[in-house]
Order: sequence, then structure tokens, then C-alpha cells
Amino acid sequence: MVITKLALPRRTFLRGMGATLALPFLDAMVPAMSARAAGTPRFTAVYVGNGANMFDWTPPTEGVNFELSPTLKPLESFRDRMLVFTGLDNYPATDQGDTGGQHPRAAPAFMSSVHPKQTEGADVKAGTTVDQLIAEKICRDSKLSSLEVAVDRNDVVGACDHGYACAYMNSMSWKTPTMPLPAETNPRFVFERLFGTGDTPEEREARAQEDRSILDGLSQEISKLSAKLGGHDRVKLGEYFDAIRDVEQRIAKSESYNSDFEVPERPVGLPETFREYAELMFDLQVLAFRADITRVTSFMMARENIQRSYNEIGLPEAHHSMSHHGNNPEKMKAFSKLNMYHTDTLSYYLDKLQSIQDGDGTLLDSTVVLYGKGMSDGNTHNNYSVPVVVLGGPENGLQGNRHLVYPQGTPLANLSVSLLEKFGVNVEQFGDSTGQLPMLSDV
Repeated sequence: MVITKLALPRRTFLRGMGATLALPFLDAMVPAMSARAAGTPRFTAVYVGNGANMFDWTPPTEGVNFELSPTLKPLESFRDRMLVFTGLDNYPATDQGDTGGQHPRAAPAFMSSVHPKQTEGADVKAGTTVDQLIAEKICRDSKLSSLEVAVDRNDVVGACDHGYACAYMNSMSWKTPTMPLPAETNPRFVFERLFGTGDTPEEREARAQEDRSILDGLSQEISKLSAKLGGHDRVKLGEYFDAIRDVEQRIAKSESYNSDFEVPERPVGLPETFREYAELMFDLQVLAFRADITRVTSFMMARENIQRSYNEIGLPEAHHSMSHHGNNPEKMKAFSKLNMYHTDTLSYYLDKLQSIQDGDGTLLDSTVVLYGKGMSDGNTHNNYSVPVVVLGGPENGLQGNRHLVYPQGTPLANLSVSLLEKFGVNVEQFGDSTGQLPMLSDV
């Protein structure tokens, strides 16, 4: 049981010069002598383009206590929360008479289950994505309805691939069938969207040069609040502020990168390696959840058709090129290594969510994490039986530690319908859905 010195509303903000800071969940935000029984529901989607080596992705056994595949091994510690799906088709991403365009169709169709319109103009059209329908339900009172981030540049406009506009490549989340939500790739901009600054770019640069923090302008408010809180809340608040400062310092470090060294296709100011970049973006999402700024995020961890190399793990060949391995055993082995690197990076995010207390549980306890790809075999641009994993806890009504195999022709949209139902969103039809997935919540 919790006894606090004061009672705070859940949406409490500290306001100072240039910053408005939401607070994490504190004991003072629940009635005295009571505890919160259930966490705030949250949803996050993580997408990786260019398919996978399905031989090393697909678990060799199915059902409860299945044997993990090599690619999914980094998620071993989360097996009890994990559902692996085999047999779900992203059919709306297939060509259906279009000329080419497998890559630009894959990401928009992944969460909308609608065939994207082939156009190079502004008249793009796909479908409202599952994350946005969930956001409409659970983010009505949030500062941000949702947050979309990525680690690959999305400033390319016009036509990107076989008569498809770049908007399709840049957006996995669509608020409406005609409104894609481009993902933000600059950590500084994401941070300022979450916490604000209210000052000019010059003032922000000066603050970074002097190693100052947005917390500096809130020091008096922080001191006043801390004096009124119980010991446990003071510790929790200190950890939250430390996390904010850590993200600020990592952003500042990336912005101090040597501008005299020219790196193609990566603007100065972004982290040097993929892992540093992805972890920073994950930490920003954790902060957004922790402060209840939003309850829905999407992260394009690798865009379709991306040419990024991963020299830090000994993979100098570009991601997209690696996916076209031509069934060469050595190239397939390299591609599997990259696939596993991505799941290992996802495990960093899961660890962070698991480490942060939220009411009676952790952030991970109340979060549904969707991880997947819009195509299966990148070598052939196959959209059937795409790689999909869902991680959640008992609070989400999901029973983990299972590999679920569905009959040929089962729409990926059926998973979306089932996830929507978990968040209280009831739809008669979603894309090419034929109903909910059986076995999803069964023991």
C-alpha cells in the first residue's frame, strides 16, 4: 500500500522557460492507501523492410514451448510474452496488376491491409493503419495522438520506385487512407516534439554548446515538487530526469560529430552507427510512454529498399542488396546475421520497457509490441507468410511462449482485427480480413 504526502492528477506538468515537462506515473497519482491494479494500455509497432531469410526466421517447431529459430534467439528472455506467427499473408502488398512496386507497397499494407494506389503524385491512397485506430481509442487525452520515428532519411520526394510516390516508402502509419504520417528521423526534433523548447534554433544550439538541459529551466519547480513527495516518488522522479538528461547528452554528442568528415546520405548530427541511432530512438519512445505523452508509437527501424551498410558488425554490403542473395549460402548467412542483429536491437527496447516500473507492473506489462516485415523472402519479393511477432503481457490478454501456424491464405489483416479487439476497437472489416485469428489468446 502507498501513503503519499499529496495527491497529483495523472496528467501533471512542470512548466518553465521554454519547456513543458510531463511527469511519469507516481505513487502520488493514486488515491492514498491504494495501488493501481492495471497499467495504461500502450501499443508500439516496429517495422524492418526487405524481408528475411525465412529458413533462419521460422521456428522449427510449433505450439507451446516451441524451439526458437536462430533469428529469434535474441528474444529468448521474452519468450513467455512472445507469439510468433507463421502463415499470415500480406496479400494487399502483391502487385495485383501493377508494374513492380513491391517495396513501396509492403510497408503501407503491413498495418492497413489495403492495396496502395500506384501513383507518383500527391494523390496517394492506402488505408488507415491499425496503430492509428488504436490511437483514436486510447490517446484521446494524450498530448500526442501518436509518435512516428525512423532511422533512415525520408526527405526524398516525388517518385521512388516503379511509379509509386516516396510517401509510400516513408510511411508505415496512415491516419486516414489519404494521409500518411512521415516518420521523424532527427532525434533532436523528436525530443523537442515531446518536451518542447519554445526558443529559437539559435538558442537551442547555444544551450547544446553549453551542455545545458531543458531541466535547468525547471529547477525551482522540481525542487518544490520533490519536497512534497514521498521517498519512493523522489527516487522515481530522479531516475526519470536522469533518463531525460542521458538522451539529451546522446543527442548533443551526435550533433557534435565532425562536420568536416563527409558521410554520404547521412546528415551531420545523427548517430554514427545504426545501433546507437536505433537505441536513441527507442529511448525517446520509452520517455514518451513513461511521461504518458502518447500511448502509441511506430518505428521504421529499416525502410524498404534501404541501402544502409552495417560495417559495425562486419556487413559492408547494403541491406537491400543482401536481401537479393540469389540463394547463395554465404550471402544467405550474411543476411541472417543482419536479421538477427535487428531482433537483438529490438531486445534492447524490450529490456528498457521491462526495467521501468509503471503502477503495479512495468511498462512492458501494459504494452503490446508488434514486430514484423511486409514481405517474407526479400530475394523474390514474396508477401506470403510474412515474418510477424507480437509481444505482450497478461494485462493484454495474450498468452505467450507459442508459435502459431495458420493455414495457407490466412490474411495478416486477421491479426490486426484481433489486436484491435484487445484495445476495445471493434471492426466488422479491416482490409482483406475474414475474421479474428483463432488461438491468439488461448493457453
